[in-house]
Amino acid sequence: MSFWEYVGSRHAQLLTDAAQHASAVFQCMVAATVLGVALGVATYRTEWAGNLATTATSTILTVPSLALIGLLIPVVGLGVAPTVIALTLYGLLPVVRNAIVGLRGVDATLVDAARGIGMSRTAQLLRVELPLAWPPILTGIRVATQMLMGIAAIAAFASGPGLGNEIFRGIASLGSANALNQVLSGTLGIVVLALLFDAAYVLIGRLTIPRGIRA
Repeated sequence: MSFWEYVGSRHAQLLTDAAQHASAVFQCMVAATVLGVALGVATYRTEWAGNLATTATSTILTVPSLALIGLLIPVVGLGVAPTVIALTLYGLLPVVRNAIVGLRGVDATLVDAARGIGMSRTAQLLRVELPLAWPPILTGIRVATQMLMGIAAIAAFASGPGLGNEIFRGIASLGSANALNQVLSGTLGIVVLALLFDAAYVLIGRLTIPRGIRA
């Protein structure tokens, strides 16, 4: 059976796996973005705190994904839970680092001007600093999403959702007629999803970043 014949015969299952893969990555990126920006906001004003946040999240990234998921299985069991925890943790570093860099890069005179017209500390953060720091934060989100697309395939090891199941089935049946087709369909599916997500981020950037800041 050719690759395209295999895809045609399995398109329903492949679409289901792709939808689960995209959903897992999207939800974990939302969680990683919220946590990462919160960490950035909490630590960017102090040099040692910012360095600690960056070091802690980068340390998480050094743990092999298969090992981390394996360590989580005895704690939270198989399925969605270890996938969500692992992907959220892996998505933190680019968001935290870029949030800190972006917030530290805001022109101090703009913050002083906002303070001078009577803005509260929260208003300064929400209306001046975070909007100006949004471009690097969005870049961090894009980088993290591309990473998680590949890492999410490992979730199949813990019976997690996504296209990794197709890849693992192919690897487990190497030598069979459709083993290569299974691995290839899962891999190409992840690549296509990554490109679609990145295109969506480009559109979000065009809609949310003023032309002057983009320039």
